[in-house]
Amino acid sequence: MALILNEEQSMLLESARDFLTREAPVSKLRQLRDTADATGFSTALWKDFSAMGFSGLLVPETFGGMGLGYVEAGIVISPTVHGFTLNGSKTFVLEAHVADLLIVPARRAGDPGDLEGITLFLVDAKAEGINIERTVIADAHNAGRIRFKDVEVHTDAVLGPVDGGWETLNATLNAGRAAAAAELLGVADEAFSRTVQYLKERKQFDRLIGEFQGLQHRAAQLYCELEITRSAVANALSQLDANPGIADEVVTIAKARAGRTATLAVQEAVQMHGGMGMTDEFDMGFFMKRARVLQELFGDSNFHLNQLAQNRGY
Repeated sequence: MALILNEEQSMLLESARDFLTREAPVSKLRQLRDTADATGFSTALWKDFSAMGFSGLLVPETFGGMGLGYVEAGIVISPTVHGFTLNGSKTFVLEAHVADLLIVPARRAGDPGDLEGITLFLVDAKAEGINIERTVIADAHNAGRIRFKDVEVHTDAVLGPVDGGWETLNATLNAGRAAAAAELLGVADEAFSRTVQYLKERKQFDRLIGEFQGLQHRAAQLYCELEITRSAVANALSQLDANPGIADEVVTIAKARAGRTATLAVQEAVQMHGGMGMTDEFDMGFFMKRARVLQELFGDSNFHLNQLAQNRGY
């Protein structure tokens, strides 16, 4: 079955689901069983089913059928079978309050940490049972807390194989982590650039503060950290292009390094700018807050360092 139904297939699904829900509830099967009906099925129901055109789905139009395919036949055969109910919550979902559709990874089987048992669902954000609370995070962006309470979803909402969503989810997370690492590098670069410029302009005791050896050493160390991180991020992005299936480790390294480097860069920037570095009027505060949010997004440095250690057997 297609991952996402087109408009015509969705209409067929709703038509079949409404018909069978109304005309063929479980109570009808119970009645056939309890009366030991010799025919074994409802001829009246079959006539109505045929009148809807469902029995001729695979018959070419030239012979009076609908001329559709096996995807459409599968839709009619199982419009209400293998449904799912979502319960639980998701936090820190960026811009969730304006989403029309939600891609929801949910565990259907297995234990926390297992790679098998995760299924991805495409869910209407306004579906019954979904509550989205908008929150404003530190960098003035929005993130939502989403709660799912007995949210009914059908099989057509499944993206990919049931219980086999980890590979797709992991690839998506890797892309997000690499992008976050690249932005963290950009934040650190800009913080460093502004700080170096300030060291070249600010005077104290009739000397440029950039002439003080202590500040020179700190700036030099930060420069080295930036260059190492730049290499790590470039490697991760290149690996995602060339060999995405084996990019987990380099992405983990890039996100861990970028988070720590950006944190160091904004902290040094605030401190080297002295008193004004602590004021809200000074733009560096925006860089610090953005770095903090990006650090937490898709796992912070400690999370990724721990993941790297576990993967290497420590």
